[in-house]
Formats: sequence, C-alpha cells, structure tokens
Amino acid sequence: MDPSYSPYDYAVHEDPYPLYARLRDEAPLYRNDELDFWALSRHEDVAKAFRDFATFSSSNGVSLEPSAWGPYAHRTMSFLALDPPKHTRMRALVSKGFTPRRVELMADGIRELTASYLDEALSGGESDWVTDFAGLLPMDVISQMIGVPKADRAEVRRLADIVVHREEGVFDVPPAGMEAALTLAGYYQDLVAEKRARPGDDLTSALLDVETDGDRLTDKEVIAFLFLMVVAGNETTTKLLANALYWGFRHPEQVRKPLDDPGRVDDWIEETLRYDTSSQMIGRTVAKDVELHGTTVKAGERMLLLVGSANRDPRVFDRAGEYDLDRDTSQLVSFGGGRHFCLGANLARLEARIALTELVRRVRGFEVDEAGARRVHSINVRGFASLPVRWEAR
Repeated sequence: MDPSYSPYDYAVHEDPYPLYARLRDEAPLYRNDELDFWALSRHEDVAKAFRDFATFSSSNGVSLEPSAWGPYAHRTMSFLALDPPKHTRMRALVSKGFTPRRVELMADGIRELTASYLDEALSGGESDWVTDFAGLLPMDVISQMIGVPKADRAEVRRLADIVVHREEGVFDVPPAGMEAALTLAGYYQDLVAEKRARPGDDLTSALLDVETDGDRLTDKEVIAFLFLMVVAGNETTTKLLANALYWGFRHPEQVRKPLDDPGRVDDWIEETLRYDTSSQMIGRTVAKDVELHGTTVKAGERMLLLVGSANRDPRVFDRAGEYDLDRDTSQLVSFGGGRHFCLGANLARLEARIALTELVRRVRGFEVDEAGARRVHSINVRGFASLPVRWEAR
C-alpha cells in the first residue's frame, strides 16, 4: 500500500518516524486529497523551501487548522504569517526589542526560576517532569520577559496551556481554546496599555519604544507578537525539555555524557532537536506553480514541510535513526531557515542549557516511567503531556 500521512493521526503522534522513512523513499512529494495538502519530507526539499519564500509563502499562516489558516493568520501569529516586505518590516522592528543582549540578560532570572522549580520537583525522589518543571518554566520565562506581574503568571500559564491543547477527532482549535485565546489576547491588550502608560524594563515596553525612520509597532502588532510567543516559544521549549529527558533515558550510554560532564549539555540539546524535534511540521502556501519530483504543484495549494522527517534523512545525517551526542548536528532544520529562521532559537537554547545543566548538577541518574508517560496530541508539535520520573540525587 502507498504510505498514508495525516498530521491529525494519533498513531503519527505516537511514532511518525517509520512513516517518514517511507515518505522520503516512496513519496518525497506526498499528496493528501482528503485534507487538501502536499508534503515534502526530504531534508534537501525542506531546507530549500524554507529559503524560497517567493515560492513557499507564509501569508496564510503555518498551521493547517482552519481557524489558524488564512489571510488573517498574522493577527495571532505575527510575522510568522507574513512575507517580505511586511515580514521584513515587522521582524526588523521586533528584533530591535528582542535582542540577543536582552535574551542573555534573562539568564539569571531563568536560573532562579529553574532552581526553585527543580528543588521542588526533585525533593520527593520522583515527580512528573512536565507537570512539575518543563510545563512551568518556559511560560514563566516568557511572562517574566514581557513584564507579566508574578501574581498573574499562573493564570496566564493556565490560559496558554488551554490554547495549545487539542482533542481527538477535532480538526481545529476546540471551543475552550478559542475562549482562552480571547481571554489571553484581552489580558495582553491591557498589559500593552499599561506599559504604554508606565513603561518598564521589559520586552513589551521595549517593543512599544522601538522605531525605524519614524515607523513604530502598533498596539495590535505588539499583542500579536506576545501571542506568538505563547504558542511558538512556550510549548516548543516545554516539549524539548521533556524529549531530552525521555531520549536520554532510552539511551543511557549517551545521557551518561552530560551526567558526567555538564559541558556536554549543549550536545544533548542539539541531538534532541535533531532526533525528535518539538516542531514536526510547518505549513506554507505555494505562491506560484512549481515542479517537484516530476509533478507540477499549482499556485494556491497548501504544502507541509515535514521538519521531523528532514532531521532524520540519512541522505544528510549518517546513521540518522541513532541518538548520538557526538554527531554533527549543524544541518538540522528544527528552527526553520532563511528569513523565517526562528527569532526565539537563542532563548530556547538558553532555557534548555540552564535547565538541563542545573538538573545534571543535582542528579546522578533518573528513570522514566514509560508506562505512565502520555504524549500530547497536536498536529504541529511532538512531545509529552506527562512524563513521570524517579530521581537519583547526587
């Protein structure tokens, strides 16, 4: 039988990699008539598509979900759903506020949050790594960065979790997610109004202050960017932290390297990003007719770039199916490429580096309860909703 791929399929969520291998070999340009999309699965094709924004447009957004797809996707996904020149303007302005220096200045705050959550999570000898740590840290880091008061952070995190939750058989954002999104957008609207009236030393205030030749971000554009950080910066980092722990446990000879030498934590992060990346696929709109693998794909068609498959392509990565912290991961496409390379990549790596370094300094080993682990069900993101772990303290 021909390979059959749907990003909504729970079996795909459990383990997409055997199917990806078939797609790369048998259907490198895959067509799903029922859901009306094409998909590219080979590394060369995905990497080229990321760079070719003139052919593979972001103007309708990056997710197949009906409520997230269309000409108004930028209202919630900011510049992620824009093409040049609008993308160029928006990203340039946002980048002036979201600077590498501002990210680096977050390190002490991230370390403080990490220590408080880790001490609690490790205190009883066992905990749920997602519920007690990985699901808490990234959203609180974002809230701290954008100026959300401490008293509001738990509620903001609760709303963010509802926004990204998906239910089986529902091919769109569920009603609870819609309601939470509206509430969160309203909260950010109030936050922006407050920061405009009383600026502080936070990212929201910085975004309201940036200017290029008299051009400034509107309140709506700032709110859209804050919302993007909830979806793109929160969930993906949570999944990265849990995926690292899970695959480290499954490959004890590999995780022994950072456990024995915290200097190897970066290698642990990068190989996890390659081997089982949080962001499994990104959507594009074909802007003009293009020939791929002997077939002409017409302008207006939807194209999925299967990032998770590209990172496992043996045409680029030797022994691609092996989890190996000593490999060269420089060709991974987990953060996209070209003009849409992830603006938050440095923040995600910094959070993961601090979190996992602090962890290996506290534990000599750990054991994942695989029977109790539960995967999250999302068409874009792969990872765990629950990951029970027993800890061996140093």
